[in-house]
Amino acid sequence: MNRLRYRESGFALIAAMLAIWMLTAMGVLIFTVTSQDVRISSRMVGERKAFYGSEAGVQALTQTFTPTNLNDASLYNVPFTVDSATDPNTTYVISNPTIPTSGPPSIPISGFAIDSGHSFVRVRYVANVTGSNSRYNSSVPITVGAGYGPVDNSTIYP
Repeated sequence: MNRLRYRESGFALIAAMLAIWMLTAMGVLIFTVTSQDVRISSRMVGERKAFYGSEAGVQALTQTFTPTNLNDASLYNVPFTVDSATDPNTTYVISNPTIPTSGPPSIPISGFAIDSGHSFVRVRYVANVTGSNSRYNSSVPITVGAGYGPVDNSTIYP
């Protein structure tokens, strides 16, 4: 009879150990999956904030762009905070606008003329706007095209 009890108590110990190992493995699996979801969610939040920073930079470029300020150090290649009160980690940087190296440097504007001797064009420019968020270590670059005109095609411009 004593032998039977020893075998049963050994089996109970092995069954309890297997149950603990299985529960531990399930706990580790659940923890791993949950942490991956949190990392993915954080990355998406950071990329969304960086994209909003890029959008703010595009809006700033459209409001301040003229060919006379192409090398203005206070507007270009300087990080600007999108909203310092609620999110000081989201910024944007606008590169100096340049005339693109591919495609035509200007686009004719039809139907816009003072007299028959003048033709007008819209001069093309390209700038890179990069929004970033330092808290999530994310950035989103956007290449923006801007047209300036009408410009008299008979003058040398820019």
